[in-house]
Amino acid sequence: MIHVSATPVEPANWQNLLASSITDPEELLRRLKLDPSLLAPARAASRDFALRVPEPYLARMVPGDPHDPLLRQVLPTGEELQDQPGYVLDPLGEQHANALPGVIHKYHGRLLLIVSGGCAVNCRYCFRRHFPYEENNPGTAQWQNALDYIRQDASISEVIFSGGDPLAVNDRRLAWLTREIAEIPHVRRLRVHSRLPVVIPQRVTPGLIDALCGTRLPVTMVLHVNHGNEIDAELGRAIQQMRRAGMTLLNQAVLLRGVNDRIEQLIVLSEALGDQGVIPYYLHVLDQVRGAQHFHVDDAQARDLVGRMLTRLPGFLVPRLVREVAGEAAKVPLHVDLVVERGSTDPFA
Repeated sequence: MIHVSATPVEPANWQNLLASSITDPEELLRRLKLDPSLLAPARAASRDFALRVPEPYLARMVPGDPHDPLLRQVLPTGEELQDQPGYVLDPLGEQHANALPGVIHKYHGRLLLIVSGGCAVNCRYCFRRHFPYEENNPGTAQWQNALDYIRQDASISEVIFSGGDPLAVNDRRLAWLTREIAEIPHVRRLRVHSRLPVVIPQRVTPGLIDALCGTRLPVTMVLHVNHGNEIDAELGRAIQQMRRAGMTLLNQAVLLRGVNDRIEQLIVLSEALGDQGVIPYYLHVLDQVRGAQHFHVDDAQARDLVGRMLTRLPGFLVPRLVREVAGEAAKVPLHVDLVVERGSTDPFA
């Protein structure tokens, strides 16, 4: 008898995982064994801002738990459709700083490139959920205009790849753009802001490392991790690959009601980041973008949380509490006082 072997199944690469992301609220609820009553509001909210969840991120959620902190970040809800005074389409005034297609120039000395309008995951609190990506999707000729803009402004010492998510484009495009920027003498640093290694750790490949680290420019990778449950073994391996390549690893989190607004959650997050060699950089209060008001944590609570972190963690594991304000010259720090919890000993004794 002749045995015909089955066709070998190739391990999923990042492009396949990105392409197969869940975009149907019904499938998400079914996969996580959640109450079907959540479907109608999820569908209504996803018409305004689409659902997108990749499989590796879904795998870290707890089935049957509608309050799972990772689920809460991605599940469309009816709360998004409620009007709230002060919540607007462009809370950071970025469209006024949109100097050219693909270019946002808000701060002195640094410039942001919208490398991709697509993301691997659609976070429900995203401050760019209403951003006009269709007007910021440069082709090669328009990228030359952006590069000329950088060449003509000698004050620009740092270029930041952003999006969408800049790592949603292929390595060839990233390598070309990085090389072009490295040839501009006054640019001294490259920074990459990405959530893709968090939600699809398989994105971190030797090809990506070569694309970003193959020039004279030192590279800083700023991850976006909001909760300790997002840090699993796969993400740990991806982080270590980037560290071995010489990247500086930072993290920016957003303070979100129902996700990470308890002191224990923030401490676990900072400790887990520190264990991986990632420095907690910023903790942002929520940007007031329309559709995200249900994530709001008031300033007093935010200050209290970080004040308590200061007495329980080494300073390098306590992120700076900041707000981004449209038109300001930099992110605005929120003043934080030390908060010694009742019953604790003097931390300086």
